[in-house]
Amino acid sequence: MNLSDAVVNEQALNLSNHFLIAMPGMADPIFGGTVIYMCEHNSRGAMGMVINRPTDMTIAELFDRIDLQLEIIPNSHPLGQRPVLFGGPVQSDRGFVLHANVGKFSSSLKVSDEISFTTSRDILESLAAGEAPQRLLLSIGYAGWDAGQLEKEILANGWLTVPADLSVMFDTPVEERFDAAMKLLGFDPLMLAAEAGHA
Repeated sequence: MNLSDAVVNEQALNLSNHFLIAMPGMADPIFGGTVIYMCEHNSRGAMGMVINRPTDMTIAELFDRIDLQLEIIPNSHPLGQRPVLFGGPVQSDRGFVLHANVGKFSSSLKVSDEISFTTSRDILESLAAGEAPQRLLLSIGYAGWDAGQLEKEILANGWLTVPADLSVMFDTPVEERFDAAMKLLGFDPLMLAAEAGHA
């Protein structure tokens, strides 16, 4: 066991309800420049949703594709015009919803007192009927890590972490979320070294 494995084992990080922010130098084509809201993090692994990578599809267009009729008129209601996000590369053929804790849905993970992550179609049906929470993000796919994988990426200076701020997630325009999340850190991340130092 090397030192970094010992550090990972000792820390037992729980980054649920945190933002994972890609280091400015990350060149990964999938995760470079992303902010991920972490929904679950435990000894079995981690999962979250990228919150700042829009697709070219709106919520109204997604509903057309899955044969759900929006009761609210899509062209006049801002909710229908919101972009569907690229949530990550895992299960990229399924929809996932991050939302304020309102309503009961058949497959929801309560992340915090304010936020749930729902994977069941019933939340989309509620949304179509105009009954779902207004504070929501809808994505195709999610981001996932096996046990210990995320901890190793953090130790390798791949990610910055900070407690999540709901206004960044729900009220800040998509294209401004990366900078807004960076500001939560309280320092200029461009001053960081791209690689871990070795003594």
